[in-house]
Amino acid sequence: MLYLVRHASAGDRRAWQGDDSNRPLDPMGHAQAEAIAATLASAPIQRVLTSPSVRCVQTIEPLAAKLGLDIEISGELAEGADGWRSEALVERLCGLAGDSVLCSHGDVIPEVLWRLAYGGIDVNPARCKKASIWELHVVDGTVSHGVYRSPRSFGARAEDLM
Repeated sequence: MLYLVRHASAGDRRAWQGDDSNRPLDPMGHAQAEAIAATLASAPIQRVLTSPSVRCVQTIEPLAAKLGLDIEISGELAEGADGWRSEALVERLCGLAGDSVLCSHGDVIPEVLWRLAYGGIDVNPARCKKASIWELHVVDGTVSHGVYRSPRSFGARAEDLM
């Protein structure tokens, strides 16, 4: 299984001053990150990869800590990353044993999903809310289908955390 996680809430991009890659999670985002960790902690995850952006690293830190895994920073998951490189990363991970978590952005995840859909994989690339999880099922080294988990489905919706 590959889990594509969209980073949690990080406030308003327009209100942030400075390099956007340094924008951290807001209090809601930290609560969402904990909900993501609780949801995925029992999965047989072997690798945790993330965009270098602070908000992505912070989203995945609670899960990595629970699992005792190091976080791997990947430029292929950075905001604005080349879609071919992001898709190639997913394909490489499909060939490895164990589950992987990839934390990225609202442009990268839909791009990967569109590419999978174009290849005939059953996914709906239109859905990708902050703090959502796409479960990509891997069979014989390739993605067979994807299941979208909205933040609401595992208690990470803003209204549920307030």
